Amino acid sequence: MFFYLFIIFIIIQRLTELAIARKNERWMKAKGAVEFGSGHYPIMVLLHSAFIITLIFEVLYFQRELSRFWFLLLVGFLFTQAMRIWALRSLGPYWNTKIIVLPGAKVVKKGPYQFIKHPNYVIVALEIILIPMLFNAYTTAVLFTMLNIMILSVRIPAEERALTTWTGYDTELEGHRRFLPVLKGGKNPSS
Repeated sequence: MFFYLFIIFIIIQRLTELAIARKNERWMKAKGAVEFGSGHYPIMVLLHSAFIITLIFEVLYFQRELSRFWFLLLVGFLFTQAMRIWALRSLGPYWNTKIIVLPGAKVVKKGPYQFIKHPNYVIVALEIILIPMLFNAYTTAVLFTMLNIMILSVRIPAEERALTTWTGYDTELEGHRRFLPVLKGGKNPSS
C-alpha cells in the first residue's frame, strides 16, 4: 500500500511541477525569453517517465519489499523534497524544466544557488538513487543513474552556454562549483 501511495505522490508532484513550468515558460517568453536545448528535452521527459514506469515494473514484477533501511532512505527522500522546494522557490518564475533564459536577467544567487550552481540536478540525482533503494529496486537505481549522467552531460553544458551568453552567469557565479557546495569562507566570492 505504501508503494502505491508513494508512486501516486511522485506522479502528482511531477505533474504539478510541469504545470508550474508551463506557467513560468509563458511568463518568461512574454518578457522575451529564449528557449535552448529543445532537442534533448523530449529525451529528458522520456527518461523521467521511464524511470517511474521501470520502478513500478521492478517493484511489482520482482515483488520487491520495502528496504530494511526504509527510515533512513525516507528521511533522505524528505530532505531532497525540502531542497527541491527551496530551489524552486529561490528561482521563482525563472524555474523551469526547460532551458529558458531571459536575456539580461539578474542571476539568482539566493537559496541553494548561493552555494552551488545546479542544486536541482543534485536533488534529482539523489532521488533517482533514493526512491528505488527505498523499495530495493537496485536495477532501476543503477540504470537510471547512468542514464541521468548521460543526459546531464548534454543538458548542463547547454544550460551553462545559454546562461553565459545571455546573462552574467559566468562572472556572477565565478568560484561556484557545479554540484558540491562552497561554504562561506571558501572560494565563493558571491556569498
